Amino acid sequence: MRFEVWAPQARERVALRLGGTAPAGAAAAPAPTGLPMRPDPERPGWWTAEVPDPADGTRYDFSLDGGPPLPDPRSRRQPEGPDGPSAVVDQNAYEWRLPWPGRGPAGAVLYELHIGTFTHEGTFDAAAEHLGELAALGITHVELMPVCPFPGTHGWGYEGVSLWAVHEPYGGPEGLKRFVDAAHGLGLGVVLDVVHNHLGPSGNHLPRFGPYFTDTHHTPWGAAVNLDAPGSDEVRAYLLGSALAWLRDFRLDGLRLDAVHALVDGRALTFLEELSEAVDSLSADLGRPLFLVAESDLGDPRTTTPRAQGGLGLHAQWNDDFHHALHAALTGESRGYYADFAREPLAALAKTLTRVFFHDGTYSTFRGRTHGRPVDRASTPAHRFLGYAQTHDQIGNRALGDRLSATLSPGLLACAAALVLTGPCTPMLFMGEEWGASTPWQFFTDHTDPELAAAVRDGRRREFASHGWAAEDIPDPQDPLTRERSCLDRSERTREPHARLLAWYRELIALRHTQPDLSDPDLAAVRVAYDEVARWLTFRRGDLRVAVNLSARAVEIPVGGAGRVLAAWDRPGTGLDGAEGVLRLPAESCVVLADG
Repeated sequence: MRFEVWAPQARERVALRLGGTAPAGAAAAPAPTGLPMRPDPERPGWWTAEVPDPADGTRYDFSLDGGPPLPDPRSRRQPEGPDGPSAVVDQNAYEWRLPWPGRGPAGAVLYELHIGTFTHEGTFDAAAEHLGELAALGITHVELMPVCPFPGTHGWGYEGVSLWAVHEPYGGPEGLKRFVDAAHGLGLGVVLDVVHNHLGPSGNHLPRFGPYFTDTHHTPWGAAVNLDAPGSDEVRAYLLGSALAWLRDFRLDGLRLDAVHALVDGRALTFLEELSEAVDSLSADLGRPLFLVAESDLGDPRTTTPRAQGGLGLHAQWNDDFHHALHAALTGESRGYYADFAREPLAALAKTLTRVFFHDGTYSTFRGRTHGRPVDRASTPAHRFLGYAQTHDQIGNRALGDRLSATLSPGLLACAAALVLTGPCTPMLFMGEEWGASTPWQFFTDHTDPELAAAVRDGRRREFASHGWAAEDIPDPQDPLTRERSCLDRSERTREPHARLLAWYRELIALRHTQPDLSDPDLAAVRVAYDEVARWLTFRRGDLRVAVNLSARAVEIPVGGAGRVLAAWDRPGTGLDGAEGVLRLPAESCVVLADG
């Protein structure tokens, strides 16, 4: 086996420290033996060594110029955590149960899932036991939050390191493969959230090897990942290789790219274009669809415009503008980035249902400038944009991690579901949303460095103190109870009002899969009417009409014709007078109608 490492920071020598495999029940392997590595004459900065057939699980690490042992930047497994030795992984050892043809994003219903809180056990195997529930709900793809190694046992995963490895407490690489295999066996695609815009800080040893970061640009996390400064060719190759390895070795169907607006890249051929081209090429080689979903704050449709048309060529992107408009309409919140949406929330919602972005060259008071760019509705399919009422960001970044269910009635939750699941964007749910889970989803960490743990705790409390919160009211991220409170309580699924809401989600998803009008990609065909004062909104998609009443009073909505009810929340109070062309909707309710 050939071991290799890019370590241009090494001045004189690099040693491969090779140990054995850890015996069953042992925390560590036998003491390693140092082997000198040779510079690669054809690749500057690379060092190599040949070792005859090391066994799967063999521990190893690197020492630069006699320094301390460091894990492999391209490690496939970190059995003792981010700071421990790496381990050899035989990717061919796992026997996949069945061939998988793949599942693309068109017609998808995604479900964002955090392995550490989807179950109290917090493992891939425990999560896999509940995949049948998602298949029965009508979900098509599970979107996993990051699974790269991070300090401790429990965390969100956005401070991961070792971008080629899998968090060991979740089940390591074998556990992820078992999870993906189980999902595919139920017809579910799997998408993985990957973080390229920052790493660590704890356990991040990359700067010791080479210029993985640059002070040329700065981000909210400090020095930027080096995408355009000297040495960036190898850094880009590192990120590209990691992305392709997830798709190839773990049979994933897609990747969600965290905060691509923070990938500062001044090169003519951007990293995101390179990545989309590489993924399309791998898709052709494997003979199955693969796709990339961007989280972007830019409001720029060029993110998902094909490369041949001058875009970056990513296949879909999250649409926070739709979320913000929906959230403002449901809750009335107007702080921070909700301010622009809360002035006329139904008008904002109507715009995002028909034109995707609310800020499409308009002035943003939150940013103090104009923002965004219009979507070309004639040439852009709606499924390139994901719509949602809740995500890990929009719940977990709140002071108390409170879901919509903490403050909204079941009727308003049902209206949110109707707008997401029948709207033109590809719908995405956050785990537990489908039954109105009462459990919060709070920010939690498990940092092993006491100083870092204190800094994170104090920083979060300072952040919310500026918004009027008392420090003692903000959950301590390091307290194990913060994570425990965030775990789903599945016993709610059979109790009211949760059971009724779950049935409503199942009914709406079934409609999305069986009614072609609900998967029509034509944004220009969507027609919306609303009354800001009466707080109702209705939109048409082909022969279907969807109406929601967000007010606390019954309303009469002019719909201009007869129709039949396909699905209704609070059906006994819903009435349609075809002669008068009037739909009567009870307070906080919604309906899906078909013409005729």
